Amino acid sequence: MKILKMILVAAAIATIGVGIAQADGMGMHKGTGMKKHLKMPKNYRAVPFAKAQILQKGKNKMFCTRCGMTLPMFYRTNHAATVDGKVKQFCSMYCLVEEMNSGKKVTNVKVVDNTTLKFIDADKAFYAVGSSKPATMAKKISKYAFGTKKAADDFAKKFGGKVMSYADALKIAQRDFESDTKAKKMRQAKAAKMGEKIYNKKCKPIDQKFANVADAKAYIKHSGVCGDIKGKPLQMIGLYLLNR
Repeated sequence: MKILKMILVAAAIATIGVGIAQADGMGMHKGTGMKKHLKMPKNYRAVPFAKAQILQKGKNKMFCTRCGMTLPMFYRTNHAATVDGKVKQFCSMYCLVEEMNSGKKVTNVKVVDNTTLKFIDADKAFYAVGSSKPATMAKKISKYAFGTKKAADDFAKKFGGKVMSYADALKIAQRDFESDTKAKKMRQAKAAKMGEKIYNKKCKPIDQKFANVADAKAYIKHSGVCGDIKGKPLQMIGLYLLNR
């Protein structure tokens, strides 16, 4: 009987553990009285905010100037450049190419060295292209840069991909730009619909018009009109406000 009781208790504990894990995975641990026992999958591209170099200035400096993504959350694929005389920072090579395609003068391109987490000249970097690590904005092909060929080779041996120059990586980004843009628009359209629902539930009325998602997100954060909202919900609201 004692053994049977022990088995039943163990089964009950296991069932509770599964329930906690499921709640955590769905973001349900908040306000349910459950303790968070498991961590959500880590975003490989993210670094702590304190370790991210932010080269641009202004209220919206923490966001990609093209898509509005929070820069430290995608820092390992960050690029920067001087655009019409002003430094701008991008979450990805895709957004850099989008800026180039806008007709503006883009010079002095830099990229994050995935070894030191500092910006280096893109022309001197070695890119591991097409690894198993996630791409940023691009539909499939990831691009991670390193300050030395050895570091890039070691990364490619571990995670796959081909090591190449900035110029060759840029050609791939330019080649895939049209298909990547189609995929991006579909993602953003869905996100904007969710953003409208969150906006109607969480935010005070906003009458302002915005030139880009970064400006919308900066306004929300600094004005407090949507409370302490952040992460994906903030990005979704920004997309909705830009496109409404």
